[in-house]
Amino acid sequence: MTDAGVMTDEQAVDLDRRKFLTVATSLTAGVGAVLTAVPFVASWKPSERARAMGAPYEFDLSKLQPGQMVTVVWRKQPIYIVSRPKGVVDKLAAHDGNLKDPQSAESEQPAYAKNEMRSRRDDLLVLIGTCTHLGCLPKQHFEPGDAVLGADWPGGFFCPCHGSRFDLAGRVFAGSPASTNLRVPPYSINGNTLVIGQDGGAAEGVA
Repeated sequence: MTDAGVMTDEQAVDLDRRKFLTVATSLTAGVGAVLTAVPFVASWKPSERARAMGAPYEFDLSKLQPGQMVTVVWRKQPIYIVSRPKGVVDKLAAHDGNLKDPQSAESEQPAYAKNEMRSRRDDLLVLIGTCTHLGCLPKQHFEPGDAVLGADWPGGFFCPCHGSRFDLAGRVFAGSPASTNLRVPPYSINGNTLVIGQDGGAAEGVA
């Protein structure tokens, strides 16, 4: 008879087997649970397309003074936000004959910005601030009769890299290397909040 307090070799082997099976079963169950959870957890994440599009960017328009430009970043692109004084707006059509695409027929903008002002509102200009030639950053030269650009300069943007010129609607002047107007991103206006990357309805206050 075997002593009740001492295990035989067979009992020890049997116990080891049971421990191994218990651990193996637990590990298998754990792996299965993780694999089952992966699609569920992944469903919480935004899609690749959503991440590429980028979240909307909000800007408080009450901080913008007439004649001022602010640059923000959306989808890794500089966005120019310009408050156009009424005097500038009134004179925009005066140089249409000097532009490559005055009606923006060949340029990229949302439907609500395909107008003379290229915007939802006459006083507000929103542009993607990269030159349509080679992606350089045009600089603001808003004063008419600029010393660099000549006495007939109406005010706008100048790209110092290759010499492209754009007016205060982002329209490209003839003789510039850039072939199309500066692009307009999708945006909406909710009261004093400009939302870049979120489309909306028809343009507001465009003549």
